[in-house]
Amino acid sequence: MKSSVKNINLTSVDDIFSTEESRNDDKREKVMEIPLSELYPFSHHPFKVLDNEAMLETAESIREYGVLVPAIARPLETGGYELISGHRRHRASELAELETMPVIVRNLDDDAATIIMVDSNLQREHILPSERAFAFKMKLEAIKTQGKRTDLTSTQVAQKLSAEKVGADAGVSKDQVRRFIRLTELVPELLNMVDEKKVAFNPAVEVSYLKPDEQYDLIDAIESIMAQLSRQKNNSFLMNSI
Repeated sequence: MKSSVKNINLTSVDDIFSTEESRNDDKREKVMEIPLSELYPFSHHPFKVLDNEAMLETAESIREYGVLVPAIARPLETGGYELISGHRRHRASELAELETMPVIVRNLDDDAATIIMVDSNLQREHILPSERAFAFKMKLEAIKTQGKRTDLTSTQVAQKLSAEKVGADAGVSKDQVRRFIRLTELVPELLNMVDEKKVAFNPAVEVSYLKPDEQYDLIDAIESIMAQLSRQKNNSFLMNSI
């Protein structure tokens, strides 16, 4: 005779006697001390982490007071954690010779992680044009992927809404967002010139429409002009010294 007993999921003893407060506490995000060696940079992180004077000051502050604001990371399938925010704090902790740092761990998909990574870094006071350009591009792509809708008949409409969102969050117009993203079409040497203020922003946007080989021809022309100006300046100095 077959048993009439069906598979029943019984509530565990821990669940029966746990309070609602303890169950809610389990759901809250917690700050964990994670070894620096288990924290890896965000894939294609567009913001530069430099060992400059500001970094040394941050390291000294961390050495004295510790990391006051936890980083945010997500677990990696291969082990360890991918940093979403806190790359500079991570490097400063290394310089301060710490072994761990406080981290909030969140389970995030690629698009959500990208948006948080960009937004947390765009709050910095000093951001290079190249950093802003690639950050805007990454966030725009993430929002477009995250917010795909089947009721939109035109991809141009979706792109417009995404650019408006990126601009609104950053306090700039959607047109300015697009202009910054154009900088990602520059060859690396020209983009470095923009960061070093050797080439102004508006001309750089126009140059981005040139083909790569045309951009390299422009670099040769700029370097030739700079060399001529340098020789003229030196000759003028010698003439005035005589």
